[in-house]
Amino acid sequence: MSATLAQALGADFQQRFGYAPLLVRAPGRVNLIGEHTDYNGGFVLPAAVDKEAVFAVGLNKGTQIRLVAHDLNETLELANAAEIAPSATHWANYLLGVAAQFQLRGIDVPGFDCVFAGTVPLGAGMSSSAAIECGLAFALNELLKAGFEKMELARIAQFAEHTYAGVQCGIMDQFASLFGRDGHVVRLDCRSLDYEYFPFDTQAARIVLCNSGVKHSLASSEYNTRRQECERGVSVLQQHYEGIGSLRDATLEQLEAVKGEIGGTVYRRCAYVVQENARVEAACQCLIAGDLAGFGKEMYGSHAGLRDDYEVSCAELDVLVEAAQKAPGVFGARMMGGGFGGCTINLVAPDKVDEFIASVSKVYEEKFGLKLETYQTTIVAGVGTVA
Repeated sequence: MSATLAQALGADFQQRFGYAPLLVRAPGRVNLIGEHTDYNGGFVLPAAVDKEAVFAVGLNKGTQIRLVAHDLNETLELANAAEIAPSATHWANYLLGVAAQFQLRGIDVPGFDCVFAGTVPLGAGMSSSAAIECGLAFALNELLKAGFEKMELARIAQFAEHTYAGVQCGIMDQFASLFGRDGHVVRLDCRSLDYEYFPFDTQAARIVLCNSGVKHSLASSEYNTRRQECERGVSVLQQHYEGIGSLRDATLEQLEAVKGEIGGTVYRRCAYVVQENARVEAACQCLIAGDLAGFGKEMYGSHAGLRDDYEVSCAELDVLVEAAQKAPGVFGARMMGGGFGGCTINLVAPDKVDEFIASVSKVYEEKFGLKLETYQTTIVAGVGTVA
């Protein structure tokens, strides 16, 4: 799919600007397990998937920066790199933020042209923004021969989101887009940035996303509240125990000991994070053993923790997970992403996918009167050029 889209963008680019571009694809991602652990210095288990952003980018030998959102048929033009600043044009900020990060690292950004489009569903929690940032970062790194390693490109993309899109995201999304490996998930230690690949056989289990189609307004404010609650727990733990840098270092026994001091709500938030890190570790061992049922059990445990202790689920997501548990051929399911809407991620036996989608869609429509949108994804390699 990305090759066909890349050809179309290359032709559009050639017609608009009169020269041949570099063609780049940048995947979105799923996170199989490890939610709200990233900003707590913990573990996540993402994979790059075949919903992608695709780019045609070239240096125009002038000073102008010309950006084209192919899907929207919208353009933004700057006279030169000195004009790079946050824009009222929302989509452009993900690109401009990347160019600004190159400048901050001492790279002279000359005039360049960029046409981009994508197949990452918006609002589905598959990180379309990270795909856009990483695709341009990769392209500029190639064209300018800047020499940045992949981890630095991930940081460039992350800081672009912080500074120009105003989202204080962790590094997981950008990391997954750049470091994805075909047929593998990757466990990232969000504190040390060490990572390890684990094989994931999509012939044994398909990844199916069910989009609730809702995004409750609580999402952003509650996300910030959860971060603050976790920080509160850490600050109290640090008064009693040495070596606590984040919840990654804490045990349930230590949390229990300070429960009276931090209160029940903060205790539950922190306990969830400690348990979720353990679930990521257990899930990786299940992959090594080829135990998909065991992996699925950890996913269900993750959802229960997000629902009951971290309290970031919602009725729509809970119904989808309950329906998945009752459907044949499902190894595991959970909500994915920040919460209060978005998608569930489901591992389904290949010969049961159609039956799964039909049964869950029926339950969802009966319960909420909403049509269920689903996506089947395969695991692919990270950002790269398109031949």
